[in-house]
Amino acid sequence: MLKVLRFHSQLCAVGLISTVMGLLLLLPSVASALQLPPLPPDPQSSSVGLEGTKTEAPPSTAPTISIPTNGQPFSSGPVTVSGLCTSGLLVRLFSNGVFIGAAQCNNNSYSITASLFDGQNQLVAQDYDALGQSSPASNQVTVTFTSSLAAGAPQLLLTSAYAERGANPGSTLTWPISVTSGTAPYAIDIDWGDASADSLISQTLPGVFTAQHIYNQAGVYNVLVKATDQNGTVAYLQLVAIGNGTIAPTNSTITGSSTAATLPAKLIWWPLLITVPLILAAFWLGGRNQLIALRRKMEHSSEEVQKEQ
Repeated sequence: MLKVLRFHSQLCAVGLISTVMGLLLLLPSVASALQLPPLPPDPQSSSVGLEGTKTEAPPSTAPTISIPTNGQPFSSGPVTVSGLCTSGLLVRLFSNGVFIGAAQCNNNSYSITASLFDGQNQLVAQDYDALGQSSPASNQVTVTFTSSLAAGAPQLLLTSAYAERGANPGSTLTWPISVTSGTAPYAIDIDWGDASADSLISQTLPGVFTAQHIYNQAGVYNVLVKATDQNGTVAYLQLVAIGNGTIAPTNSTITGSSTAATLPAKLIWWPLLITVPLILAAFWLGGRNQLIALRRKMEHSSEEVQKEQ
């Protein structure tokens, strides 16, 4: 009798465990069927959030200007200014204290296509971090530019208050740029650096125009703006555009990651659904055999008692 009670206790325990596991497996399906509302976001609208600003030291290493060399003369443009820098930072180039171009530092080097002012140009470069903090100034390189303009003719200039602007992929990036001097009207050509077709803008008067572009992928792009006035004079301005976010993986990578994430769950739960009934059946058959054996033993004992009597 003690063995019978022990068997029933074991069978009840296994049945209870199986029932709990079954309920856990059914909960997602029940919640989906009932369309239970999702949990509110954290923090909720009635809660109080904390906001902080991460501070760090500005860049401490100054970039260098390797090309052009000090004292080099130029009679045509644009010119290429290049040198060493700290990777990941934005390099801004100045001539006589005026911003004339920018580039992202890659592999500890940069290259900027720029237009020089007529006459003497004192070139200086600086690195800028994501917080807008600047490094010490580079070595100063003084060069001269002699244009083909007639004496007293205004020099065509391209400028912008923004060396760098960004937008999310798929959203419109807007960039205010100013074209001044020269002789209107102006033809503007913008190479956005993403292998897309150039933007062509016609500007009838000097002043600010708005350039717009949509990047399809995240990344850092060198933007080259070219302006040509009525007399054929050309000015250049290089800028840096940011497609916000990280570079998206390929479809094969995404599919592989998704399969790897879902496959273990299937391999775990489905065997459990099959194993639990088998365990219950094994306990039932084992208990049944024990009951039969116990009944036979009791009958055999009863027969022996009768024989002795």
